[in-house]
Amino acid sequence: MSRGGSGYDRHITIFSPEGRLFQVEYAFKAVRQSGVTSIGVRGSDCVVFITQKKVQDKLIDPSSVSRCYRITKHIGMLATGLPADARSIVQQARHQAAEFRHTYGYEVPVDYLAKVLADKAQVYTQHAYMRPLGVISMLISIDEERGPCLFKVDPAGYYVGYKATAVGAKETEAVNWLEKKVKAGPEGGFSYQEACVTAIMALQNVLSEEFKASEMEVGVVTADGGFRVLPVEEVDALLTVISERD
Repeated sequence: MSRGGSGYDRHITIFSPEGRLFQVEYAFKAVRQSGVTSIGVRGSDCVVFITQKKVQDKLIDPSSVSRCYRITKHIGMLATGLPADARSIVQQARHQAAEFRHTYGYEVPVDYLAKVLADKAQVYTQHAYMRPLGVISMLISIDEERGPCLFKVDPAGYYVGYKATAVGAKETEAVNWLEKKVKAGPEGGFSYQEACVTAIMALQNVLSEEFKASEMEVGVVTADGGFRVLPVEEVDALLTVISERD
């Protein structure tokens, strides 16, 4: 039975005979075809994510293009995929965080926020008048109970915590590289600098490119400083550390 002729890939809510939801799979494909690779690494006292900074048009102001977003003072999000869908998810996350703070009087835990976003994404796979958003998001934070946290939420509505993970065009290669580094890493976890350097080296190795500081975005969260996107000067200093190692 052909997939196109059967019509199973035309609907979100209809399973194919093989038990697949093609529209959800196409959402994952949209993320990969965005041409961007993103890396997340959890350290002993910090969490880091990094992505390529790509500007589609030479007339676009680069300072207005970003995939890294601050949700709260202590939670950062990296949205990989369709930019318009990413803005929608960021708006949802900020709304949920504000609602939680208003209702309970303290900041939303990152695992709860990931669960809420995953629940919403899963609902999008149930109704014919909706479509899955073509975005995979990483959430990072330092939780009072869990410590450093790195969560990933996908278009199917699945979320889980990671020691290190990757999203995008070279996801498989990056995950394989990270598995070796995390396994060989220090027992207590990476320090702040080691986590940053590992994330940058992962991106450089899987893409076989030497990046300039202006060609990547690095977001970090620490217990004392909260979430922030590193300025070009700090990214350049990390690149210098890597070049001196080599």
